Formats: sequence, structure tokens, C-alpha cells
Amino acid sequence: MPMRVKICGITKPEQGKAIAQLGATALGFICVQASPRYVTPRQIQAVVEQLLVQVDRIGVFADATVEEIGQIVRDSNLSAVQLHGSESPQFCEKLRQFLPEVEILKALRVKTPTCLNQAATYACCVDTLLLDAYHPQLLGGTGTTLDWTTLQEFRPNSPWLLAGGLTPDNILEALKRSQPNGIDLSSGVERSPGDKDLDKVALLFEKVQSLRQ
Repeated sequence: MPMRVKICGITKPEQGKAIAQLGATALGFICVQASPRYVTPRQIQAVVEQLLVQVDRIGVFADATVEEIGQIVRDSNLSAVQLHGSESPQFCEKLRQFLPEVEILKALRVKTPTCLNQAATYACCVDTLLLDAYHPQLLGGTGTTLDWTTLQEFRPNSPWLLAGGLTPDNILEALKRSQPNGIDLSSGVERSPGDKDLDKVALLFEKVQSLRQ
């Protein structure tokens, strides 16, 4: 299966369009108002309307209600929901019933290796897991990396994406050590929060392509 590459924190239509054409399989939109990368449904729709290629459109939420998520999914034409707060497996099940056609991803913020044990409890009620670095104040886009060596034996029952401080410079080492099904980058390909550096994005895809050859 080809590797999924999600570029998260998209705020500008022309950047979303360019990043999709460079090879991203998913664009992430932050639907958490406290985030510097927050976008409204109208802003997401403006990006989606520009896209010339088919990509997954993932809304990132943190401790929102099922109804709030459903409304934004419909208003923004999202194809997937990423849960980045303290949502329980029961909440994921409820969301699955509410949005049966939508992919559900659950982010696990890994503070210690034992946090990986949570993966088993979520694997049965979401489609995809995402491992991010833990930060006491920030939910994502922290620039902090995980200890990839602890992930060498990580084989959950569902596909998973690696996030947390990934950049074009460290991506090959991260992939070699952890072997995820996909990767998720935000701050590692930015000039400032929400403003992507297309040169860095292009370099990232060059590095990822080099692995496939």
C-alpha cells in the first residue's frame, strides 16, 4: 500500500492546492478555535474548491460534541475526522454511528511508552490511529519528536500515522525506525503557523520518493 502523507494545518487555498499536487494524500484542517492554525468551515470550503486532485480532507477536533463535529463535516465537505483530545472509545463509537461514511482517526499523545497500550482500546472503534508527541499545553504542531525506537515493535490492529516534529531532514530516519503506514507533518514544513513552505513540502516528497526506489 502506498504511504499516506498528511500535511496538516492548511489555511490558504493556493497552498492546499499546491501541496495536493506535490503528492499529499491528505490535507488536515484545524477545527479547534484555540489553535493558531484554526480555520472556519468557510475557509476549509475555499481550500477544497481549489483542489484539482482527489485527497482526503481531514478535520482535526479536540473534545467537541458529536453534533458539532457532524455540522462542520457537512459544512466543510470533509471526508475524515481526527480526534485529538481526550475522547473515549465510547465517544468514537458514537461518532462512528453518527458519521458512518467518514473515516475516523484517533490521535494518541505519547508521553511514555505505556501510552502505546491505549492503541488496543481504540483500534476496534476507529479506522486509523495517529501517534503524536505529548506536550503539556499544545495539542499538536509542537515540533517535538517521539522516541522512534520505542515504536519498532508497535503493530496495532489498524493502520497508523506517525506525527510529532517530523521534518524533511529527519523523515527518513523516522520512517526507518518506526515503519508507520503514513506520516503527518505540520510545523516541520512551515514558515509560521498555518503558512506552509512549499520548498520544504517538495523536499519532503523527494525524500519519501527516494525510499520507494
